[in-house]
Amino acid sequence: MSQQPGPPAEKKPILVITSQVVRGGISGRGIVFALQRLGHPVWFLPTIVLPWHPGQGLATRITPPDDAFSAMAEDLIRSDRLAEVGAVLTGYLGSAEQAKPAARLVDAVKAHNPSALYLCDPVIGDEGGLYVPEATATAMRGTLVPLADIATPNRFELSWLSGFSADTEAEALAAARSLGVDRVIVTSAPALRRNAISNLLAAPGKALAAEHAAIPNPPKGTGDILSALFLSRFMGGMGDEEALVRAAGSTFELVARSVKKGGDELLIAEEQDVLVRPMALISQRRVMESTARA
Repeated sequence: MSQQPGPPAEKKPILVITSQVVRGGISGRGIVFALQRLGHPVWFLPTIVLPWHPGQGLATRITPPDDAFSAMAEDLIRSDRLAEVGAVLTGYLGSAEQAKPAARLVDAVKAHNPSALYLCDPVIGDEGGLYVPEATATAMRGTLVPLADIATPNRFELSWLSGFSADTEAEALAAARSLGVDRVIVTSAPALRRNAISNLLAAPGKALAAEHAAIPNPPKGTGDILSALFLSRFMGGMGDEEALVRAAGSTFELVARSVKKGGDELLIAEEQDVLVRPMALISQRRVMESTARA
């Protein structure tokens, strides 16, 4: 008599610390939805509230006073339920002073649960340069990145954080290694194929690349979604390669479907099935360390 599969493993809560918009699926809105769709309870501490992505027009910014944000973090640290949290994900900071309370939260979660993961998505800029004050970017680099188990910078952010160029795959891998973080996923990394985008993972003892076609003028928020999806898959026991390919596949498919339907935002709710079961074909390969350092 064949053995029946047992109930699925319980998924641990994830503490998300990043920005929140009223309309759209970027940042905290997209991250929280994606993680909940995958079965995780989510604790969400907003660092700033905006009506929409600033690229869509003038937007009022409501940033909590630094002492209030710090007090909120201390409330969470004192919570007798903090031990439930299995991972922390930080993204956009509303001010440089938010970095230290966020770091204290990471330390507190790990004190309760030494196996808890911390993913730092250093949301500080893109090809146009920094879009946060330099003090905020510096706080991210000096306070949060060194605590991370996983970091997910885009190519510009990687170069700014490391101080090294990331214009080639070899340079991007070397810059990622220089951060001193166990796992670094470089989103929008240089790809080998033309008209393609690579997600380059520098992991202990190996480097992996997951490439897919580039989609012109994609909606914002792809880095947020990929970070959340990789974290969930990795927490669930997937290996580096499978977690990377699944996260990249879901993100690419979500973008492609959103663009096809004319969405100016990621259509996360409408296309939520791709978060769980991506069908997109992703090219994957090992990156030889010796080649990367040549």
